[in-house]
Amino acid sequence: MVLFYIIISMQIEDFRLERWFAKYEHRSEIMLAESGIRSLKAELFDLDPGDLGYVIPTNGDPDFRREIGRRYGRGKDEVLFTCGTQEANFLVFSSLMDRGNHAVVITPTYQALHSVPRAFGEVTEVKLPPPDWELSVDRVEEAVRDDTALIVLNNPNNPTGRYHPKEKVEGLLEIAEDNDAYLLCDEVYRLLVSDPLPPVTKMSERGISTTSLTKAYGLAGARFGWIAAPEEVIEKAWRWKDYTTISPTKIGQHIAKQALGMMESEILRKNMSLAEKNRDIVQEFIDDRDLGWYRPVGVNGFITIPEGFESSVEFCRGFVEEQSVVLAPGELFGYDDYFRIGFGLPTGELKKGLFRLDSYLSG
Repeated sequence: MVLFYIIISMQIEDFRLERWFAKYEHRSEIMLAESGIRSLKAELFDLDPGDLGYVIPTNGDPDFRREIGRRYGRGKDEVLFTCGTQEANFLVFSSLMDRGNHAVVITPTYQALHSVPRAFGEVTEVKLPPPDWELSVDRVEEAVRDDTALIVLNNPNNPTGRYHPKEKVEGLLEIAEDNDAYLLCDEVYRLLVSDPLPPVTKMSERGISTTSLTKAYGLAGARFGWIAAPEEVIEKAWRWKDYTTISPTKIGQHIAKQALGMMESEILRKNMSLAEKNRDIVQEFIDDRDLGWYRPVGVNGFITIPEGFESSVEFCRGFVEEQSVVLAPGELFGYDDYFRIGFGLPTGELKKGLFRLDSYLSG
């Protein structure tokens, strides 16, 4: 009854980016706003997990959790398997903001990272200023209140591609430690970096790391992610998970064991190589068109909209309707002078999309 009351009393905003994709993606020829790397083929994996019941225990296979925990300097009971990073983040928010607490969220970012905590409590956004999107630790500290439960960071950042350096992350962790709060870091793009920072949960007892197979591995359809955090956070999150998906997917966990085993280094090597190659292609296009971006880490870039368009929505709508190529308007992230491009798709498809964008801009 208590859970039912909480759910019906929540007010959640429309996920505007996902609604944009729902309107255009299924009927367009090229998706040039995808936020992950190109998808791997199912044929690369053994797809037989045995019976298709729940994963037991429902927080994930204990030996596999122990293996993942070692990556974070944590034990098996400090890891919870989830259906992607989206659920991982939701479980953290529902666990730590269940009394209507406050969160400080660094934006622009993926909408779920500020809309979901806002449904549970109060949110103060600390905005990254263009064009360099540099994080101000001082501004985060000023935004923290007595009831702040969480500071929320996405690093590397979606949509800008900004990778905040270690000293900035350490500054946020110090603020969390000083205020009895946690730093939640969505680290889905972390392993697309050649020299990644340590996970925040390895850097501090007040750090919570979430990630999945979706972005760096190209396995969105596996719907497999996890939380690595102090045991008291994991225990609360698992309690909530009993009311969401109950357990991670059996097939997802089966694929994850393979992708994070002997195949991992080769998967990541190829994906980082593709991202770097495609990033250079987009850079050349931007330079030729006298556009601007902060050269991103990961597979997303935030590009200034060309002259002659009143808004990012007008620009992106006209492009998809004329050329059947999807981009993401920056207005959906709160920055109407930009649009998001995803360059993790196969190189030939990227070039085809950029050719159509060139044709569109040439009139």
